[in-house]
Order: sequence, then structure tokens, then C-alpha cells
Amino acid sequence: MNDLHALGIANCESVRVGTLHAFCFSLLSQQEVFDYLGRVPRRPEEALDHAVRQIISRVVSPEGVVDIFAAAGLEKPDISILSAEFLVEVRGLPQRNLAVELLQKLLKGKLVARRRKNLVQARAFAEMLEQPIRRYQNRAIEAAQVIEELIQIARQMREANARGESLGLSEDELAFYDALETNDSAVKVLGDETLRGIARELVETVRNNVTIDWTLRENVRAQLRVLVKRILRKHGFPPDKQEKATQTVLEQAALLSGEWVAA
Repeated sequence: MNDLHALGIANCESVRVGTLHAFCFSLLSQQEVFDYLGRVPRRPEEALDHAVRQIISRVVSPEGVVDIFAAAGLEKPDISILSAEFLVEVRGLPQRNLAVELLQKLLKGKLVARRRKNLVQARAFAEMLEQPIRRYQNRAIEAAQVIEELIQIARQMREANARGESLGLSEDELAFYDALETNDSAVKVLGDETLRGIARELVETVRNNVTIDWTLRENVRAQLRVLVKRILRKHGFPPDKQEKATQTVLEQAALLSGEWVAA
């Protein structure tokens, strides 16, 4: 039984309009909301809030939006968390607290996927996400403000996805490029061309030297550490930044090596 049927919704034609607003707020009639809750609500708006929260919980997994449109046999609209159209829809939701919940859950889902690929980006976005949510939970900011901040984070995630292409780097190379603390002024003086070269060489070297159990073998980890530092020194990487960069590169390698070995 799919999520729509579990909600007791017989007529899902309104999903065809292809917008989040229509999906969340046109799927259920007031009576269907009451039936779903199984009790007489204290106020109709409370019932609607509760029902929509249940919809969000059911149709949004930790990985993102579940494809309930396909399950219902309907054409799937573009409601990607990173699409401009979707963010406009979220900004327009009248239930501001539900918009916050939806954005928070979707952004956390995106972070789960990013942690498997790009350690530095995942850490940066996790910190960015935590700050407005904490202020909102402490009632330091209103729902409207936190929505705008979360939308801005979503836009930055979208821009981050395009960075590799603009730099001429593969997804793996970009992850190692980010591991070099490229925003640090002492590192930035090396120039993008040098930093891109370091990233490419790191990917090639690390990929050629990892084994399925390398993280458990001290001798292999020590060898990789030497190889990474050698590359950094060769390209004139700041000496006082080499240790931290090496550690981050090895942590990044641990994320990707399983996929490399299996390939």
C-alpha cells in the first residue's frame, strides 16, 4: 500500500498541477483530514497542520522526496530541493512552520548524500544549516526569516554542485580540491591552476594506492600520508597548512576509496 492510499486518499488528480502547494493543501478535503486523524479536531487549521505534517513525514525520506507521483501513476513534476521553482513554492506556503520543517528535512537529506562524496562541503553546509535552525528553535528569529535563510542555503548547495564543472574538475577531484582549504588566503595565493593540478594528482595517486582494507592497515595509511605530503611540497603548498590538508585528504579518501576499489 503506497503512502497516498495509506492516507485514505482516493482521488489524487490534484497532484497533476505539479506544485508542492497544491499537493500538500489540495490532496485532502477538510473531512478527509478529520477522518485521517480519527478524531474531532480542536480547530480545522490544527487538523490541517497535523495532516500536512504527516504527509511531509511520509513522503520525504532522509534521502529526499520519495517518488509518490510514479506510485500514483501520475506525471512527476520537478520539485527538486535545488530547483528555483520548488524554492518559490516553499516560500509561498501559508503554513510557515511546516515550510520550515519541509526545508529542514530536505536539506538534511541532501547533506546525507553529500557526506558520501565531499567531506568539506558536507561539514560546511551542516554548520550553515544548524545555525538558523538553532536560532529558530530558541525563538530568536521568526519562521519567515529562517525560511529565507534555508532557501539561501539550498541555493548555495545548487551552486556548489556546479563548481566542479566551472573548475574543470570531476566530482572526485572537486572533493580533494575542497580538502585543500582553498579559501584560506595562504593557500589561495597558489592560484586555481596549481590547486586544480594538486587535486587531480591527489586523486590519481590515492586511487592507485588504496586497497579494500587500507584504513585498517597502518603501513598503508603511513605510505599514503607520505605520498600526499610529497605532492603538497612539490607544488609549494604552505608548510604550516600541510598537516591539516593531509589529514583532510586522507579522510576524504576514506569516503571514496570503497567505491574506487569496487569499480
